[in-house]
Amino acid sequence: MPEHPMNESQLQDSSPGDATSDGAASPAPSASEGDALTALRQEKDTLQNRLLRTAAEFDNYRKRIDRERRELSEFAAADMLKELLPIVDNLERALQAPAGSDVDAYRKGVEMIQRQMHDLLRKRGVTPIEAVGAEFNPNYHQAVTYDVSPDHREGEVIEELQRGYMLGERLLRPAMVKVAKAS
Repeated sequence: MPEHPMNESQLQDSSPGDATSDGAASPAPSASEGDALTALRQEKDTLQNRLLRTAAEFDNYRKRIDRERRELSEFAAADMLKELLPIVDNLERALQAPAGSDVDAYRKGVEMIQRQMHDLLRKRGVTPIEAVGAEFNPNYHQAVTYDVSPDHREGEVIEELQRGYMLGERLLRPAMVKVAKAS
């Protein structure tokens, strides 16, 4: 292939490091291209710094939200525990009663404590799951045993072994039940 002669201005603009991979000389960046390159580098640095600041702010936000959530949970637990303390006090008094005490009075005291506990749960939005006589529902009941019973329909809860509870629409604990089975 014949060589193409370079004019004088092309020779002045090229330098030994300006050769491309195919051996051809690439033109050197002009002053305006250099300014544009510098501006792009500054913009890149600015955006990178902004990205790092945003990431740090998000990390701080996440940590603050986690801390606030934990504090709110502790506050709610402390509030509930304060309401449980009088019930604990009454249980301690019941246990300190002399062993030869009147059984009926002792039972009435324990029933009062139970009522106090149920009132607290109700106040907090906790409701018992009605199980006996209801159709077995695996979302609310845990079948512990099945029993053949001609007096009950198939799948009917015939005995509650442990009460289940709801907090609003949320299941706290399913009711442990005995379910009727066809013979």
